[in-house]
Amino acid sequence: MLGNLARGALKVGELAAPFDMSLAAASKHIKVLEGAGLVRRSIEGRTHVCRLDARPMHAGVEWMRHYEHFWIDRLDVLEKLLRDEDAATAAHAKHSSTPTKGDDS
Repeated sequence: MLGNLARGALKVGELAAPFDMSLAAASKHIKVLEGAGLVRRSIEGRTHVCRLDARPMHAGVEWMRHYEHFWIDRLDVLEKLLRDEDAATAAHAKHSSTPTKGDDS
């Protein structure tokens, strides 16, 4: 729904249309998005029109940017550990499968 609203304001029925849900279910979903501050609903006559308010997402993006370097460093360390472990396992398997002198098998 947020992706659709990113292209412009939509009526509740238009928001619900691409999904297999009733208007009541769509309205409940929209209320959750409103509660999160991501959707603003206005009433024009009998029509409810929804608009995206992306401002709350900016705080999330800033939070992720703040921790990005930490996670990149941690993931780099994890990648090195996994590569080292794979290399050690491959070396052990190669060493174990090499016949030794006097081995009749």
